[in-house]
Amino acid sequence: MLQIDLWKRLLIWGVVLAGVLLATPNVFYGRVERHNDAVAAIEREGATEALREDAAAWPSWAPSGLVNLGLDLRGGAHLLAEVQVEDVYASRLEALWPEIRDALRDLRDTVGTVRLQDGPADELRVAISEPAGMAQALEAIRALASPVSSSTALAQGGSNDIEVSGSDGVITVTLSDAERAAVDERTLQQALEIIRRRIDEVGTREPTIQRQGADRILIQVPGVGSAQELKDIIGTTAQLTFQPVVGRASDADAQPGVGEEVLPSMDEEGVYYTLDRSPVVTGEELVDAQPSFDQNGRPAVTFRFDATGARRFGDYTAQNIGSPFAIVLDDEVISAPVIQSHIPGGSGIITGNFTIEESTNLAVLLRAGALPAGLEFLEERTIGPELGADSIEAGKLATGVAFALVLIYMAAAYGLFGIFANIALILNIGLLFGLLSLIGATLTLPGIAGIVLTVGMAVDANVLVFERIREELKTARGPARAIELGYEKALSAIVDANITTIITAIILFAMGSGPVRGFAITLGFGILTSVFTAIFVTRLLIVTWYERRRPKTITV
Repeated sequence: MLQIDLWKRLLIWGVVLAGVLLATPNVFYGRVERHNDAVAAIEREGATEALREDAAAWPSWAPSGLVNLGLDLRGGAHLLAEVQVEDVYASRLEALWPEIRDALRDLRDTVGTVRLQDGPADELRVAISEPAGMAQALEAIRALASPVSSSTALAQGGSNDIEVSGSDGVITVTLSDAERAAVDERTLQQALEIIRRRIDEVGTREPTIQRQGADRILIQVPGVGSAQELKDIIGTTAQLTFQPVVGRASDADAQPGVGEEVLPSMDEEGVYYTLDRSPVVTGEELVDAQPSFDQNGRPAVTFRFDATGARRFGDYTAQNIGSPFAIVLDDEVISAPVIQSHIPGGSGIITGNFTIEESTNLAVLLRAGALPAGLEFLEERTIGPELGADSIEAGKLATGVAFALVLIYMAAAYGLFGIFANIALILNIGLLFGLLSLIGATLTLPGIAGIVLTVGMAVDANVLVFERIREELKTARGPARAIELGYEKALSAIVDANITTIITAIILFAMGSGPVRGFAITLGFGILTSVFTAIFVTRLLIVTWYERRRPKTITV
């Protein structure tokens, strides 16, 4: 006999109600989006009257999860960037120079004087005045090598990070092939993480940030006004260093000494500083940076170092009172104040001719961290919101037409039972959007195609059940028994058919990217909600109807 326990009925309707409630915010998309943005802004910056009004646009007790719109539906910016990993090789070798200099100083009686020589960016050349001490010098420098910790190097039996050779009184230090591969991998991973942090800092929803190939990164951010705006957020390397000042001049062509560099001033036109290349502390040792104001009320940025940076910063300021100290950002001197006193605690302030917006952006970049290398943008594209709106309208039309045709067909083919299936189909769409809202999924144009396909496939299970009930009715069984056997015997076919589709969706999600994943998500979740509504919701509707009417015969 047909029978569904009360607790099962309550559970089924509870799931349906929860799904519909979670999907409801998408009907009021603009209001809920304003509410969510205002709540996030209040938590980040504090409440203002305008933010309170936007936050009140949607009840705080109601669900507020939305299906995020992808780049092709919302508009936004698309960038393909190439990471300049060669820049990191030069920085890595420059960082070795102080260690090599100190190691060779201990051998001064053997190797004589030690000088850094100019050379290619991927080589460090050191000249010694006593070629007879070359063997000992090479041995001392090789002792500074450390094993490469990359998986490739381990698979090859291990390798050191540097290679050292020498002739005619000149020692050449280069990075080994294993170290270059490890540097490439670390640089790409670090760049991916920092780009993600910078975009997250400005509150952008559901960006796509993926590695492509050996040294490229794909960045797609919905809701950004232009590709240039996105480049302004992520394109600055924001490499902050604090370097000793050797001299100051108005000549850009001044020749720096070995181990020195000439950099322009950001605020003083025509002023150039000669700096020691070896920084005292770098932005990597920053733990916080916040927009602020200096003693004159001008926008500035306050910063704070970690324990290591604070100690080095404090020791240097204590030993160099009265000397200028350059704060350098991306090869430009922001300011070069004179050290007035010992600065303990590792905190300070960066001043300059900033606007409030510039100081805020600089703080965001410093908090997120410096990009390990520069980015070259190979491809940039801006997708306007009008095109996204057209795509949404086209998707709505396609979904509406498919929905209407399926409803008409089911009602015409199966009568009252077809109407029950149609009710379940409507609830299925609500459950699907509720599930997508719950996990914060991103809806793309291929995702809409997945929903349209789900609408067509959603009634397959009902068709199998109804056709099976017809077969059972032909054997002169009673209506109750025919309905019960129809569901029992159709279940295996329903499960088999949908499991294969779920497997396909999982493979698409795992192997694909971008639009393919959007299609896989809506298809996979659509299958889950379709099976639930067909097996449980439609059956509950039919059983409830049968219990009330108790018909002697039924027509499917």
